[in-house]
Amino acid sequence: MSTKAEENYLKTIFKLSEKEKNSVSTNSIAEELETKPSSVSDMLKKLSEKELINYVKYQGVSLTPLGHRLAVHVIRKHRLWEVFLVSHLNFKWDEVHDIAEQLEHIKSKALVNRLDAFLNFPSYDPHGDPIPNEKGSFPKSTAIPLNLLKVKTKGKVVTVERDEPSFLNYLDKIQVSIGTHIEIVDVNDFDHSIDVKIDGTPIHISLEVAQNILICVL
Repeated sequence: MSTKAEENYLKTIFKLSEKEKNSVSTNSIAEELETKPSSVSDMLKKLSEKELINYVKYQGVSLTPLGHRLAVHVIRKHRLWEVFLVSHLNFKWDEVHDIAEQLEHIKSKALVNRLDAFLNFPSYDPHGDPIPNEKGSFPKSTAIPLNLLKVKTKGKVVTVERDEPSFLNYLDKIQVSIGTHIEIVDVNDFDHSIDVKIDGTPIHISLEVAQNILICVL
């Protein structure tokens, strides 16, 4: 039986491995979890002993098939609870992450599957992140970061990569949400910031913001 701390590590390793496309470093995990590398090393030894990760000191970390299944199951629970909180309890999308962090550690698979059916088997959470099905398969996505699109490209927002409240509050301020239509007007050579039209309204956004908004081209 995995503990809450172990599940958090597995989920973190999964997310980092998607970005880094290879073994995940101890320092990356420590930075993501805001803890000391020495504490990470201690936990990695435990996870390795449980055969949840492949771990060789100084060579990075990867999930074993068992660790991968557990990580995906935790992510599935987290994202389903976010859907429930927004669609049925009227929480805003910037309010649900911390609550879902608590609910994702519920062990009952029967509860999770009934929650999935109750929500009519959603494919994406309120931030546009894909929800794996009961077998652990994620829906396919063709979304592209906004900063990689060419001038005059039009599309709609399908995912936001960051879920901290400050970022989501900023998106609310500029009226960006899942489904918002965006057109690229200009890309500035100096800082790679972008001029866009959001549902027809001109606005200027930074490269950092653009990197964290994923678009489906229309």
